[in-house]
Amino acid sequence: MSVVVAITDTSPKQLEFATKLPNIKYQLTPPTMSSSEPEQIVAAEASLDLVTIAQAMHWLDLPKFYKEVKWVLKKPHGVFAAWCYTVPQVNNSVDSVFVPLFSINTEPYLEPQLKLVDDKHTNIDFPFEPVDGTDNTGPFEFVIEKLMDLESYFTYIRSWSAYQTAKDKGVELLTDDVIDNFNRAWNEDGQGQKDVRYPVYLRIGRVGNCC
Repeated sequence: MSVVVAITDTSPKQLEFATKLPNIKYQLTPPTMSSSEPEQIVAAEASLDLVTIAQAMHWLDLPKFYKEVKWVLKKPHGVFAAWCYTVPQVNNSVDSVFVPLFSINTEPYLEPQLKLVDDKHTNIDFPFEPVDGTDNTGPFEFVIEKLMDLESYFTYIRSWSAYQTAKDKGVELLTDDVIDNFNRAWNEDGQGQKDVRYPVYLRIGRVGNCC
């Protein structure tokens, strides 16, 4: 059985970075859509088995978004899954440099919406029913591991919206002192590459017979 996947994003640059596969349709969508546009741009009513969203719930008008999700999902078993990840974990030495960078230096530039990620989506409204085999909609915790060198780790930090906000205000969060501290912590064990662990939190539920 072939699976057809539609991926949408409001950023052309993000779509450019996406892995291109023959069974995936990539669709640039506007930040806001009228009531008729989801069917024209994304999918027809009650046509999808699964809708998923990664690290983006905190940016959305959730009541409007949920209405569109429930509209496109098949009733009653269509599934909606939303996940987020929190700060990475490397080892005690690297994490001791990272924590003050994130919790102190970066804090003035963090958007309020990011608190939903800090809460691991526990306090987010999630109007869906538990899927078979579960008695709640989560969040369920997983871990993603990625082998990274220090430059890749810096690339991750520079991808933060808060980092970009600080940069736009003329503030460099990765100062020479911070980079030196990371270099010492990262290289103290003589290993250039390290397993970086990202805790992942999943909310998942089925649409039921609503709407």
